[in-house]
Parts: sequence; structure tokens; C-alpha cells
Amino acid sequence: MGGNGTPGGNLPVDISAMDKVVVKRLSDEVAEKIRTFILERNLEEGTRLPSERVLAEQFGASRPTVSQALRTLSLMGLVEIRRGSGAYVLRQPDITMRASVNLMLELEAGSIARLADFRFWLETLGVRQSASAASADATQLARAALERLRTSIGETSSWIAADTIFHSTIVSLAGNPYLTSIYESVHTALIAFEYRPWVENNEVPEWLRPDQAEAQMALHEPIVAAIEAGDTEAAVEAVRHHHEAMLEHLRQSRAAAAADG
Repeated sequence: MGGNGTPGGNLPVDISAMDKVVVKRLSDEVAEKIRTFILERNLEEGTRLPSERVLAEQFGASRPTVSQALRTLSLMGLVEIRRGSGAYVLRQPDITMRASVNLMLELEAGSIARLADFRFWLETLGVRQSASAASADATQLARAALERLRTSIGETSSWIAADTIFHSTIVSLAGNPYLTSIYESVHTALIAFEYRPWVENNEVPEWLRPDQAEAQMALHEPIVAAIEAGDTEAAVEAVRHHHEAMLEHLRQSRAAAAADG
């Protein structure tokens, strides 16, 4: 033992296994400020947010940074960006898990597949319960979420926000708020990776182009139909089919990220 009380004398300690410091992007800080603004002002669904210019001045950020922040909030199903009109509140942030943004930031690409599996397991738990015990009111909520998704076809921001709300609604019908909260956090983290080019550069992924609209609806309609029929096995199979499509989208996202270096 060396004079400093450690084996090997003055040899440096190996710190290669230590985690790197995660630096929060400015757009994520702005997203958190807007989320807090919505919460503190108790802004109702449909409330139009200040313009990007006003928000940029308020937070001392550029308009592109504010645009990224709003797209991040759209991923979480909190904000809908309407072309030529502005950004509108979709729902209150306090019904989602507060750690969602942090989870998105700390997500590593190597854990994507495991996180996708976890999301699938959570949604499977939710849809089993939803299909086996759904009331008439519950099935109406599921159908309304599906119709909201349908009317969002052609508008990327609206679709992504409506998609988050759709899946959250399906899981929430199970009646367990803890399951819903955890599911939303995982779902948001996963699609933050899936839609990273859209958040950062407003690049629309191939699977959200207009010619793919019907294929996307075909992934969601069987889930609602199974819940309405009270068919748990069909519901689980529909969720599995959606999961497999999401894995392919994630594969495409990883390939694009690798190509970009």
C-alpha cells in the first residue's frame, strides 16, 4: 500500500466508469418555463399561448429555441402547434409525471430497446384492464381520443400531441393513476428519441407523411375496437402490433442519427 493509503501509491484512480454530466439544452429549460407558466396561470385547454416572439423576449432566448421548446411540449401532449395560428394548451401539466423532461434528457441510445419493452409492458397492463372492465363512458373516451387523432392527420405537431393523449387515455382507463403517470413518463422519453429530428430541426419523419396516414390509423383503430368489444386478447394483440411498428420507427431514427454522426 502506498503512502496515500491506496494500492499502487500515487497511481490515479480509474474514473472511466463514472457517468458523464448531462448538460440541459436551453430549449429544454425554456420548455420547463413554459410548462410552469401554464401550471401557475392555470391555463385551460384551448388557451392560446403568447407568440414565439413574445416568449423569446420573455425568456431571453431565440425564436428557434422557443420553437424547439414548444415541439418538446407537444411530444408530452401539453401543447398543440397550429400552423399560422400559434401554440395552444391541450391539458394541464400537473396530470403528467413531472420528471418527464429530465428523463428525456438523460435517456441514452443504448437503453432505447429496453425502454420500448417497458413501455409495451405498461401499456399491456393498462389495456388488459381497460378492455376487461371498460364502462360506456370509458369507451367513449377511447373513441374520442381516436377521433382526435384522426382529425390531426396532416398536421405533424397536432398528430404527435394527439398520439400521446391517445395512448395515455387508453392506459388511464385502467383506473390506476400511478400506472398512467409512469407510462406517460416512459412514453414521452421514448418518443423524444423517436422524434428528435422533428424537435430539433422540424424534420417530419417518413411515417408521418400524408401518404402514411391510413397506415398510422390502422395501428390505433384496433386498440379502441378491442376495448369497445371487451376483448382483452385482441386489445393486447393490437398493442403488440403498434409496439412492433414503433420499434421499426426507432430503428429508422437510430439509423438516421448514426448517418448524421
